[in-house]
Amino acid sequence: MIKADLKKHFIETNSIRLHVVEAGKADGPLLIFLHGFPEFWYAWRYQIDYFAQAGYRVVVPDQRGYNLSDKPRKIAEYNLDELTKDAIGLIDYYQRERAVLIAHDWGGAVAWWAAMTCPNRIEKLIVMNVPHPTVMRRHLKNNPEQRRRSRYIFLFQLPFLPEWRMQKNQWDYAIRALTKTSRPGTFSSEDIALYQEAWSQPGALTSMIHWYRASLRHRPKRKLPAQVIVPTLLIWGEKDRFLGGEMAGESIALCEQGQLEMLESATHWVQHEEPDRVNALIADFLKQ
Repeated sequence: MIKADLKKHFIETNSIRLHVVEAGKADGPLLIFLHGFPEFWYAWRYQIDYFAQAGYRVVVPDQRGYNLSDKPRKIAEYNLDELTKDAIGLIDYYQRERAVLIAHDWGGAVAWWAAMTCPNRIEKLIVMNVPHPTVMRRHLKNNPEQRRRSRYIFLFQLPFLPEWRMQKNQWDYAIRALTKTSRPGTFSSEDIALYQEAWSQPGALTSMIHWYRASLRHRPKRKLPAQVIVPTLLIWGEKDRFLGGEMAGESIALCEQGQLEMLESATHWVQHEEPDRVNALIADFLKQ
């Protein structure tokens, strides 16, 4: 499916090794794609070719704890500050002053935080289906419907049980988390097999869930202004089963230069379901 000439290797960043897939011009503008849960680099399969052929340097890591990247054992090592240092370390590795971050789901949480803490390192921010962290916290506290949608986050705080549930019956629960919340046919049997292989890497499942555990137990201690000064594009599939669409507008309102694109027939898995539309929106935003 991916036609670009891919280079796969490991990069040292923030005292760990990240498995990274590269494509495109070595000296092209740097685009870093950050996947979410329960994905890995392959989540950007429809974007890699498009932007490599457009002349960009495309860098797609397996984030900390996922697939072939290192998997620290302590929950605290998955706090948002550490995850952000991983991303900034990738920019340093490629010897660039700044990069564009393109992110989905948990990758979006990292990207929002990077834009808030290191705005001088982020040229542009493109986020898909995850709200600004201030908005997310407010809705978890005050919005019963969002707490209902996010109840799995609280389930993931338990020891052992989430891991058992995710992988029992040959990953049935994890597979349904993709296929039953996306449009029919979004994930092929070949896609699912690759996801199962990534989830089955030693230590991967617990590390993936540690992102959720750290989000409640090891929140960043820094108090930052909510305003985002980095030019931001937020793409949102309106049929998201996990995150309420009302948070999209509230999030973009916190951006000095913000653009919101609501895709009415897409779900949480927006870049999988409508790659042509998503790629065009990103390309237009990059040219602005």
